[in-house]
Amino acid sequence: MEESKRQKQIGNLLQQEMSEIFQREGLNIIDGGMISISKVKVTPDLMEARFYLSFFQIVEPEKMLKYIKEQDWNLRKQLAAKIKNQVRKIPVLSYYMDDTLDYVFKMEELFKELDIPDEDKKYE
Repeated sequence: MEESKRQKQIGNLLQQEMSEIFQREGLNIIDGGMISISKVKVTPDLMEARFYLSFFQIVEPEKMLKYIKEQDWNLRKQLAAKIKNQVRKIPVLSYYMDDTLDYVFKMEELFKELDIPDEDKKYE
């Protein structure tokens, strides 16, 4: 089912505000790696927000995801202070690992292994 206009608006708002909170808390850059919020999906009743986090060059992404989940109360409190005038209730936040980057890198490696000849070299 496609997201409504309101779901998209709230999702964009949550993504923007939470990204700022991540920067302020130092959760976006850790040990030379980077964590970013790739997308936010909001349920139709606007009571749950699913944050999909992208981990780039993070040694133990599962451990980092667990740490972020442990910080949920603090993150939700800060988010509530920022968006309290724009929503009736602060949604329940849940965090998931977005493996899109891993998929892209894996596909690039597979294409390199195929050893497809260059179009320019074909006609020499």
